[in-house]
Amino acid sequence: MPASCRLLALLAIVPALAAAQVAPASQGEIAVSELQRPNVVVVLRHASAPGVGDPPGFRLADCATQRNLDARGREQAARLGTTWRAAGFRPTQVWSSAWCRCQDTARLIGLGPVQVQPLLNSFFGAEARRRDAQVEQLSRLIDGLDPRGGPYLMVTHQVVITALTGHGADSGGGVAIELPQGGTARRTRVLPAAGLD
Repeated sequence: MPASCRLLALLAIVPALAAAQVAPASQGEIAVSELQRPNVVVVLRHASAPGVGDPPGFRLADCATQRNLDARGREQAARLGTTWRAAGFRPTQVWSSAWCRCQDTARLIGLGPVQVQPLLNSFFGAEARRRDAQVEQLSRLIDGLDPRGGPYLMVTHQVVITALTGHGADSGGGVAIELPQGGTARRTRVLPAAGLD
């Protein structure tokens, strides 16, 4: 077989191999109506905030130095709150990363007082050791939640969601972690991003 044909055959196989590697990590999507269950932990990426990372020299105490929600992101967060309230989602705890775009998302969703949880902070560009230690602590925090005491909401960053669950997340989307209840295993399901018009 000529080299060009072998290359074309390989290129045709690569997408299928990538899909096969991703598929086992996914256990399907969760419907908004299922979020109200007490054993659900919604781990949400902040709403639309165009760009990547933060400007050099940004400060957590000064939102003006950070990448922030745009008008579409503010609308997206408010729409999430409206949709979730209509579906009966009433988190007993709302936690957020210290970043302004996460706190603003949590506040605009409007489902309860927002408490900053440093384990949800971004580690974009951080060394692997710091990332791994933070994700391990966050996973332990989630495992320690009462499966009868939720649902719970955590607003964070894409890098945290991916490191924690292996799933990516678009702005305003994330995952729902279902805590073990009555002998069931912990599982993670995708929460699709809220649409932006």
